Amino acid sequence: MTDRPQSHDFHIHGLAARADAAGVLVLPASATLIVSDLHFEKGSAYAARGQLIPPYDTRSTLRRLGEAIARHRPDRVIALGDSFHDLGADGRMDETDAAALQALVASVADWVWIEGNHDPAPPPRFGGTILHELAIGPLTLRHLPFEGPAPGEIAGHLHPCARVRGKGRSVRARCFATDGARLVMPAFGAFAGGLNVCDGAFGRCFGATPDVLMMGVEAVYPVRAAKLVPDRYQSRPNITAAR
Repeated sequence: MTDRPQSHDFHIHGLAARADAAGVLVLPASATLIVSDLHFEKGSAYAARGQLIPPYDTRSTLRRLGEAIARHRPDRVIALGDSFHDLGADGRMDETDAAALQALVASVADWVWIEGNHDPAPPPRFGGTILHELAIGPLTLRHLPFEGPAPGEIAGHLHPCARVRGKGRSVRARCFATDGARLVMPAFGAFAGGLNVCDGAFGRCFGATPDVLMMGVEAVYPVRAAKLVPDRYQSRPNITAAR
Protein backbone atom coordinates (compact mmCIF):
# COMPACT_ATOMS: atom_id res chain seq x y z
CA MET A 1 0.00 0.00 0.00
CA THR A 2 1.41 3.37 -0.98
CA ASP A 3 2.07 6.24 1.40
CA ARG A 4 1.19 9.75 0.24
CA PRO A 5 1.41 13.25 1.72
CA GLN A 6 -2.39 13.17 2.04
CA SER A 7 -2.16 10.69 4.91
CA HIS A 8 -1.58 11.07 8.65
CA ASP A 9 -0.24 8.08 10.60
CA PHE A 10 -1.42 7.44 14.15
CA HIS A 11 -2.64 4.57 16.38
CA ILE A 12 -6.09 3.34 17.41
CA HIS A 13 -6.10 1.17 20.53
CA GLY A 14 -2.46 0.31 19.83
CA LEU A 15 -2.91 -0.58 16.14
CA ALA A 16 -1.21 1.47 13.41
CA ALA A 17 -3.66 3.40 11.22
CA ARG A 18 -3.53 5.96 8.45
CA ALA A 19 -6.11 8.73 7.94
CA ASP A 20 -6.38 9.91 4.34
CA ALA A 21 -7.52 13.43 3.46
CA ALA A 22 -10.14 11.91 1.16
CA GLY A 23 -11.93 10.53 4.22
CA VAL A 24 -10.85 6.88 4.23
CA LEU A 25 -8.97 5.04 6.96
CA VAL A 26 -6.24 2.50 6.18
CA LEU A 27 -5.01 -0.29 8.46
CA PRO A 28 -1.62 -1.12 6.90
CA ALA A 29 -1.02 -4.37 8.82
CA SER A 30 -4.09 -5.98 7.24
CA ALA A 31 -4.11 -4.03 3.94
CA THR A 32 -7.62 -2.82 4.81
CA LEU A 33 -9.33 0.36 3.66
CA ILE A 34 -12.36 1.58 5.65
CA VAL A 35 -14.96 4.03 4.39
CA SER A 36 -18.21 5.09 6.04
CA ASP A 37 -21.59 6.60 5.20
CA LEU A 38 -21.40 6.63 1.41
CA HIS A 39 -25.13 7.42 1.21
CA PHE A 40 -25.48 6.48 -2.45
CA GLU A 41 -28.56 8.11 -4.06
CA LYS A 42 -29.20 10.65 -1.33
CA GLY A 43 -29.60 13.24 -4.07
CA SER A 44 -32.35 11.31 -5.86
CA ALA A 45 -34.11 10.72 -2.53
CA TYR A 46 -34.21 14.48 -1.95
CA ALA A 47 -35.36 15.07 -5.55
CA ALA A 48 -38.28 12.67 -5.01
CA ARG A 49 -39.41 14.95 -2.16
CA GLY A 50 -39.26 18.03 -4.39
CA GLN A 51 -35.80 19.32 -3.45
CA LEU A 52 -34.20 19.82 -6.85
CA ILE A 53 -30.47 19.31 -6.37
CA PRO A 54 -27.93 17.99 -8.90
CA PRO A 55 -28.38 14.19 -9.17
CA TYR A 56 -24.67 13.40 -9.42
CA ASP A 57 -23.76 12.63 -5.80
CA THR A 58 -23.44 8.86 -6.39
CA ARG A 59 -21.14 9.39 -9.36
CA SER A 60 -18.96 11.85 -7.45
CA THR A 61 -18.77 9.53 -4.43
CA LEU A 62 -17.83 6.56 -6.61
CA ARG A 63 -15.13 8.54 -8.40
CA ARG A 64 -13.51 9.68 -5.16
CA LEU A 65 -13.73 6.21 -3.64
CA GLY A 66 -12.17 4.69 -6.74
CA GLU A 67 -9.30 7.17 -6.51
CA ALA A 68 -8.71 6.30 -2.85
CA ILE A 69 -8.69 2.56 -3.62
CA ALA A 70 -6.27 3.09 -6.50
CA ARG A 71 -4.01 5.16 -4.24
CA HIS A 72 -3.83 2.67 -1.37
CA ARG A 73 -4.39 -0.63 -3.27
CA PRO A 74 -6.00 -2.50 -0.35
CA ASP A 75 -6.72 -6.22 -0.25
CA ARG A 76 -9.94 -5.53 1.64
CA VAL A 77 -12.48 -2.69 1.65
CA ILE A 78 -14.96 -2.28 4.49
CA ALA A 79 -17.95 0.01 3.91
CA LEU A 80 -19.00 0.92 7.44
CA GLY A 81 -22.76 1.23 7.03
CA ASP A 82 -25.27 3.60 5.41
CA SER A 83 -23.66 2.90 2.07
CA PHE A 84 -27.09 3.32 0.43
CA HIS A 85 -29.28 6.20 1.54
CA ASP A 86 -32.46 4.12 1.71
CA LEU A 87 -33.94 0.80 0.62
CA GLY A 88 -35.00 2.24 -2.74
CA ALA A 89 -31.55 3.57 -3.66
CA ASP A 90 -30.68 0.57 -5.83
CA GLY A 91 -33.73 1.12 -8.01
CA ARG A 92 -32.93 4.80 -8.53
CA MET A 93 -29.25 4.31 -9.34
CA ASP A 94 -28.21 5.04 -12.91
CA GLU A 95 -27.02 1.84 -14.61
CA THR A 96 -23.67 3.42 -15.45
CA ASP A 97 -23.11 4.12 -11.76
CA ALA A 98 -24.32 0.64 -10.82
CA ALA A 99 -21.83 -0.92 -13.24
CA ALA A 100 -19.05 1.27 -11.83
CA LEU A 101 -19.88 0.11 -8.30
CA GLN A 102 -19.94 -3.54 -9.34
CA ALA A 103 -16.51 -3.11 -10.97
CA LEU A 104 -15.15 -1.37 -7.87
CA VAL A 105 -16.31 -4.19 -5.58
CA ALA A 106 -14.83 -6.77 -7.95
CA SER A 107 -11.49 -4.94 -8.07
CA VAL A 108 -10.49 -5.95 -4.53
CA ALA A 109 -10.05 -9.43 -3.07
CA ASP A 110 -12.54 -8.86 -0.23
CA TRP A 111 -15.34 -6.31 0.10
CA VAL A 112 -17.43 -6.13 3.28
CA TRP A 113 -20.67 -4.20 3.70
CA ILE A 114 -21.40 -3.44 7.37
CA GLU A 115 -25.12 -3.04 8.00
CA GLY A 116 -26.27 0.51 8.68
CA ASN A 117 -29.50 2.02 9.92
CA HIS A 118 -30.33 3.28 6.41
CA ASP A 119 -29.38 0.05 4.62
CA PRO A 120 -29.79 -3.08 6.76
CA ALA A 121 -29.51 -5.22 3.63
CA PRO A 122 -27.31 -3.70 0.87
CA PRO A 123 -28.38 -4.88 -2.63
CA PRO A 124 -26.88 -8.33 -3.42
CA ARG A 125 -26.22 -7.55 -7.09
CA PHE A 126 -23.12 -5.55 -6.20
CA GLY A 127 -21.34 -8.47 -4.56
CA GLY A 128 -19.38 -8.48 -1.33
CA THR A 129 -20.16 -9.87 2.11
CA ILE A 130 -22.75 -8.38 4.47
CA LEU A 131 -21.96 -8.36 8.21
CA HIS A 132 -23.37 -6.65 11.29
CA GLU A 133 -19.88 -5.99 12.67
CA LEU A 134 -16.33 -7.20 12.14
CA ALA A 135 -13.31 -7.70 14.41
CA ILE A 136 -9.80 -6.95 13.15
CA GLY A 137 -7.23 -7.72 15.84
CA PRO A 138 -8.02 -5.45 18.82
CA LEU A 139 -10.54 -3.42 16.80
CA THR A 140 -14.29 -3.85 16.35
CA LEU A 141 -15.91 -2.24 13.31
CA ARG A 142 -19.61 -1.36 13.41
CA HIS A 143 -21.91 1.37 12.11
CA LEU A 144 -23.50 2.72 15.29
CA PRO A 145 -21.05 3.82 17.99
CA PHE A 146 -21.71 2.69 21.54
CA GLU A 147 -22.45 5.33 24.15
CA GLY A 148 -19.89 5.03 26.92
CA PRO A 149 -16.46 3.37 26.83
CA ALA A 150 -15.76 1.17 23.80
CA PRO A 151 -11.98 0.68 23.42
CA GLY A 152 -11.05 -0.49 19.93
CA GLU A 153 -14.30 0.60 18.31
CA ILE A 154 -14.33 2.10 14.82
CA ALA A 155 -17.80 3.36 13.91
CA GLY A 156 -19.61 5.77 11.62
CA HIS A 157 -23.15 7.20 11.73
CA LEU A 158 -22.41 10.54 13.45
CA HIS A 159 -20.79 12.26 10.42
CA PRO A 160 -18.20 14.20 12.48
CA CYS A 161 -17.15 17.72 11.51
CA ALA A 162 -14.94 20.16 13.40
CA ARG A 163 -14.64 23.92 13.54
CA VAL A 164 -11.45 25.83 14.41
CA ARG A 165 -11.39 29.60 14.84
CA GLY A 166 -8.34 31.84 14.51
CA LYS A 167 -7.14 35.15 13.07
CA GLY A 168 -10.64 36.51 12.61
CA ARG A 169 -12.11 33.59 10.73
CA SER A 170 -13.13 29.99 11.27
CA VAL A 171 -12.70 26.79 9.28
CA ARG A 172 -15.17 23.91 9.34
CA ALA A 173 -14.39 20.52 7.79
CA ARG A 174 -15.17 16.85 8.03
CA CYS A 175 -12.93 14.94 10.37
CA PHE A 176 -11.98 11.70 12.07
CA ALA A 177 -12.97 11.91 15.76
CA THR A 178 -10.71 9.97 18.11
CA ASP A 179 -9.32 9.76 21.62
CA GLY A 180 -6.68 7.18 20.68
CA ALA A 181 -8.78 4.29 22.00
CA ARG A 182 -11.66 4.50 19.52
CA LEU A 183 -12.60 6.41 16.37
CA VAL A 184 -15.67 7.73 14.57
CA MET A 185 -15.27 7.95 10.80
CA PRO A 186 -16.18 10.97 8.67
CA ALA A 187 -19.05 10.57 6.25
CA PHE A 188 -17.73 9.99 2.72
CA GLY A 189 -20.89 10.63 0.69
CA ALA A 190 -20.97 13.83 -1.37
CA PHE A 191 -24.24 15.02 0.22
CA ALA A 192 -23.76 13.45 3.66
CA GLY A 193 -23.29 16.63 5.73
CA GLY A 194 -21.89 16.58 9.25
CA LEU A 195 -22.34 17.09 13.00
CA ASN A 196 -19.92 19.25 14.99
CA VAL A 197 -17.88 17.13 17.42
CA CYS A 198 -18.72 19.61 20.21
CA ASP A 199 -22.25 18.22 20.09
CA GLY A 200 -23.30 16.14 23.08
CA ALA A 201 -23.65 13.03 20.90
CA PHE A 202 -19.86 12.79 20.80
CA GLY A 203 -19.54 13.50 24.50
CA ARG A 204 -21.83 10.57 25.25
CA CYS A 205 -19.47 8.29 23.31
CA PHE A 206 -16.07 9.69 24.28
CA GLY A 207 -16.90 11.18 27.67
CA ALA A 208 -15.78 14.60 26.38
CA THR A 209 -15.22 16.38 23.09
CA PRO A 210 -12.69 14.21 21.24
CA ASP A 211 -9.53 15.24 19.43
CA VAL A 212 -9.89 15.26 15.66
CA LEU A 213 -8.00 14.70 12.45
CA MET A 214 -9.40 17.44 10.20
CA MET A 215 -9.57 16.80 6.46
CA GLY A 216 -7.95 19.47 4.32
CA VAL A 217 -7.74 19.50 0.54
CA GLU A 218 -4.30 17.89 0.48
CA ALA A 219 -3.53 16.94 4.08
CA VAL A 220 -4.94 15.78 7.41
CA TYR A 221 -4.47 18.09 10.41
CA PRO A 222 -4.47 16.82 14.02
CA VAL A 223 -6.33 19.23 16.30
CA ARG A 224 -6.75 18.93 20.07
CA ALA A 225 -10.24 19.15 21.55
CA ALA A 226 -9.38 22.30 23.50
CA LYS A 227 -8.94 24.21 20.21
CA LEU A 228 -12.31 23.22 18.75
CA VAL A 229 -15.37 25.47 18.82
CA PRO A 230 -19.06 24.69 18.35
CA ASP A 231 -21.15 25.92 15.49
CA ARG A 232 -22.85 29.25 16.21
CA TYR A 233 -26.23 27.66 16.90
CA GLN A 234 -24.73 25.02 19.19
CA SER A 235 -23.87 25.27 22.89
CA ARG A 236 -20.51 23.84 23.84
CA PRO A 237 -20.43 20.88 26.26
CA ASN A 238 -17.93 20.49 29.07
CA ILE A 239 -14.50 19.40 27.75
CA THR A 240 -12.59 19.33 31.02
CA ALA A 241 -11.38 15.83 30.16
CA ALA A 242 -9.93 16.96 26.83
CA ARG A 243 -6.24 16.31 26.46
